[in-house]
Amino acid sequence: MYFTFTDPKYLFLLLVVPLIVFIYLLTLKSIKKRALKFANFDAIARVQGVSFFSRDIVTTILSSIIVLVLVLSVSGLTLHRQASASSFSFVIAIDVSRSMEARDLLPTRLDAAKETAKEFVNAAPSTTKIAVISFSGNSYIHQSLTDKKDMVIDALDSVEISAIEGTDLYEAVVTSSNLLVAEESRAIVLLSDGQVNVGELEDAIRYANQNDIIINTIAIGTKEGGETVYGISKLNEDTMKALSYNTEGDYFDAQDKQSLLDSMGQILKLAKKKVSIDLSGYLVLVSILLFVIEYILISSRYRLLPF
Repeated sequence: MYFTFTDPKYLFLLLVVPLIVFIYLLTLKSIKKRALKFANFDAIARVQGVSFFSRDIVTTILSSIIVLVLVLSVSGLTLHRQASASSFSFVIAIDVSRSMEARDLLPTRLDAAKETAKEFVNAAPSTTKIAVISFSGNSYIHQSLTDKKDMVIDALDSVEISAIEGTDLYEAVVTSSNLLVAEESRAIVLLSDGQVNVGELEDAIRYANQNDIIINTIAIGTKEGGETVYGISKLNEDTMKALSYNTEGDYFDAQDKQSLLDSMGQILKLAKKKVSIDLSGYLVLVSILLFVIEYILISSRYRLLPF
């Protein structure tokens, strides 16, 4: 669970809170100076109709809280949390950069990823919608969301190594998000060796979180690496872990084909979704309630308070 703001530019208004406290303390100091002329604080309190601490501080605290709540409201405070998903829609995103030609997973990383994805499709409930994209320096949609498994399998068969160089995770996340935009429960299953050299990882994470998308990553490859036309290509775990952990997904380190199959099954069992709750409306109601309480206290001049 975490919080974000849709309009953080208004947070500077929180400076009003310490300003209210400062004005209160300044006013209190001024009244106390005047009270010294009487040499009796109780006497000046009766004359001025003011309590030096306990009573006035109540309205000061209430005013500060009202300002705080209103600022959080206009700033678009949003709560993000996870919830169990009764149904789910997935985008299978497969890395097709040249490093996926490595043979540390036989026959190649790409072939192992495709076969594993097929097992995932076959194991998914019949109502599950699945789409397929591939990505390298750009992204390509092989199949939009559908619950027809034969179409998804055909799409996976069409995935091949791309002639376009690079691995752009950000574009892969954007493309996947566009396919999932109308779905209630959204997740990406991303299979890659983590060798990212195009686009910013932070941008991909930010975009996924803004769209309530969970990214489950499956590492394709080994730490020892495999031969490619560019030399030895090793698994980059850090990239894959960062992508999954920062989007509340799960990371799976699959060192062989059986591990890949187990990972896909685990993702289906752990089906969860992100839920975003805009707290602005609730905060406005709270501020109205506090304002009414403050008004009642001021109008009654604290007659109901024991101090």
